[in-house]
Amino acid sequence: MKAVRIHENGGVDKLKYEDAPKPEAAPDEVLIKVYASGVNPVDWKIREGVRKEKFPSNLPLILGWDVSGVVEKAGSEVKNLKAGDEVYSRPDPTRNGTYAEYVVVKASQVAKKPTSIDHIKAAAVPLAGLTAWQALFEHGHLEAGQKVLIHAASGGVGTYAVQFAKWKGAYVVGTTSEKNIALVKELGADEVIDYKKEKFEDRLKDMDLVLDTLGGDTQKRSFKVLKTGGRLITTVKPEENEESKSRNIHVEGFMALSYSHDLEQIAALIDEGKVRPVIARVFPLEKAAEAQELSEQGHVAGKIVLKVVND
Repeated sequence: MKAVRIHENGGVDKLKYEDAPKPEAAPDEVLIKVYASGVNPVDWKIREGVRKEKFPSNLPLILGWDVSGVVEKAGSEVKNLKAGDEVYSRPDPTRNGTYAEYVVVKASQVAKKPTSIDHIKAAAVPLAGLTAWQALFEHGHLEAGQKVLIHAASGGVGTYAVQFAKWKGAYVVGTTSEKNIALVKELGADEVIDYKKEKFEDRLKDMDLVLDTLGGDTQKRSFKVLKTGGRLITTVKPEENEESKSRNIHVEGFMALSYSHDLEQIAALIDEGKVRPVIARVFPLEKAAEAQELSEQGHVAGKIVLKVVND
C-alpha cells in the first residue's frame, strides 16, 4: 500500500510517500480502507520528535490519527462492526497512523461515521471533536446556562467547542482574529473577541469555564475572567498560580481519549444538523508535507484533510 512515513525525526523533508506493508487486523481490531485522514498539530510534533515522552513510537512510522473510511475486515472478536461499514476513528497515536491506504484500529476506538457527510468532512471530526467534547463535558462539567470562554475558537478544536457548548445551552464567548469573527459567530458564539485588538480579560468576568488550547500568557490571563470556583481546562501544560489557588479555580490538563460512545454522540449531533465540520483545505495524500507546513503556520480556520480515495 501507499503511505506517508518518517524514518527519522525532523522537518517536513522527512516525510516519505512510499510503499509500506499492508497491516493485518488482530482479533479485537478492524482493518479500515482509508478514504480520508485529518491533519493535526500532534502529527508534526511527533514528526519533529518533541512529543516522545507522550507518544513513544517505533520508526519507520506512518503519521496521522484521524480517519474516515470503510471496514475491509473485522477481527474474529469484533461483534459491532463488519466489512463494508463506513466508520471514523481517532486511532492510538503510539501506533502507525492514517496517512496511508489502510490502517488497523482497535474496534473499541471506532464508530459508524455520520451518514449525512462525506469521508472528507468525517475525517475532520474525531481528534478535534473528541478533544472539544471531553474538555467541555467530561472535564469542564459544562451545563446549560453557564458561561464559557473558548480560546482559538476558529481552530480545529475551537470550532467544535463553540458548537457543542451552544448545543448544551451555554453562553459562549470565543477569541479569534478579525478575519474569522464571522465564522465563529456563525457557529453560534454569543460574543467574539478579536484577540489582536482587545484583551479578553478587560471585557469578561465571572466565567464558569475556560477552554485553553494555547497555554502560556493566555492561560495565565484567563484566571482573571473566571469566577471563584470556576474551571480552566487545557490541552497543553496546566500552570496553577497563586490566583488560581486562592480563588479555588480548578486547573486541569488532559489529552482526549478515543471512545466509540463519544464518537457516536458527536455523529448523532452532526446528522441532526446541530454540528458541522469546518474544512480549511484538502490535499491529496502525496502532498502531506504541504498540509503539515500549513498546519505548522497556525491560524488555520477549521481542519486540514488529506484525501486518500476519491469519495
